[in-house]
Amino acid sequence: CELEIASSFGPVYDLERFGVRLVASPRHADALLVTGPVTKNMASPLIKTFDAMPEQKMVIALGDCALDCGVFRGGYGVEGSVADVLPVDVEIHGCPPSPDVIVRALRGLTGQ
Repeated sequence: CELEIASSFGPVYDLERFGVRLVASPRHADALLVTGPVTKNMASPLIKTFDAMPEQKMVIALGDCALDCGVFRGGYGVEGSVADVLPVDVEIHGCPPSPDVIVRALRGLTGQ
C-alpha cells in the first residue's frame, strides 16, 4: 500500500493538484491515512496521533489489511482492524488499492 500511496503523489497521478498533501505532523493534518492492521504495539501510538489532530479530523483506512486485517487476521501481534481502534470515515478497498482508486477516494474528500 505504501508504494501505491507514493505513486498517487508522483508525477503521473499528482494527488497534490487536488489539494491533498502529506504532512509531517498530526497537528497539521485534517485526515489520518492508515495502512495495514493495527498491531498491539501500535494501537496506543495510533490513538495518540489521532488525539493530536485538530478537530474536524477524519480517518481513512486504506487497503484490505487496514479494513479487516487481511492475511494478518488472527496473528499473534495483531490488535485488529483500524475500525477496532478508531472511528473510520473513509474505506479504500484493495490489496493493494491502485493509485487511481486512491486518487478517486481522496478527491471525494477535497470536493474536486
